[in-house]
Amino acid sequence: MHYVKAKGILSAGNGMNLYRGCSHGCIYCDSRSDCYHMEHAFEDIEIKENAIELLESTLKRKRNKCMIGTGSMTDPYIPAELEIGNVRKALELIDRYGFGATLITKSTRVLKDIDLLRSINEKTKCVIQMTLTTFDEALCRKIEPNVSTTRERFEALIRLRKAGIPVVVWLTPILPFINDTEENLNGILDYCIEAGVSGIICFGMGVTLREGSREHFYDCLDRDFPGMKEKYIRTFGNSYVAGSPDNDRLMKIFHRRCGENGILHDNDKIFAYLSEFEDKRAGEQLSWF
Repeated sequence: MHYVKAKGILSAGNGMNLYRGCSHGCIYCDSRSDCYHMEHAFEDIEIKENAIELLESTLKRKRNKCMIGTGSMTDPYIPAELEIGNVRKALELIDRYGFGATLITKSTRVLKDIDLLRSINEKTKCVIQMTLTTFDEALCRKIEPNVSTTRERFEALIRLRKAGIPVVVWLTPILPFINDTEENLNGILDYCIEAGVSGIICFGMGVTLREGSREHFYDCLDRDFPGMKEKYIRTFGNSYVAGSPDNDRLMKIFHRRCGENGILHDNDKIFAYLSEFEDKRAGEQLSWF
């Protein structure tokens, strides 16, 4: 870990990254891409030492309440959070100043803050977004080695829903020739249905690969899936999108099962819901779900 002084904390879209870099080790991680200009080793977590002070100052000055998001670049619940505690401190400020929150994570550590998540959601809106990609636990350990397993995340989703906190699942990425199977898709959907998730974001069956992330992904394929790198190169070359050859059939299953079980599967509507601030004390509440 290393520390830096940040100049700002919220993006134009009210997103924040309290940390940069990650130790979860997911083989497909797009945040490793060169386009993000990370100038340190990805596993050397960068901590914004003044993040909480910047956040409080920013929230105090904001004229209009809004949703505050985190997790798009770095999972907020990496192991460093247990030591630093910036996510919890940020949630305390969001709660105190009456803002909404949405977090994207693959970690059951989110449950340690369930009291704050519930408090925010009672007044405004708090949505937890959980990524699920791989139903088989052994395969999950290969693809996402240092994070909560899919089964553990499923159990966390149940606890969050029982606490009244809406949950959305990211069904992405699905890796061609590795987990782009009907069995894997149905296993994840079974979990989502049982957990009562509100919506599932899915851009199709496949993975995106950019300079920087592609090299890491291929190194991991060489290590864990002998011969798979060569198959990717033959099939996709240097394409940004490596789409599953079985995409159309699997997406039909996805949309059919979501529709049958009342799970929102329109990405645009889900993103609109995630970004729309609600004041429940004033009777405001969206009804997408």
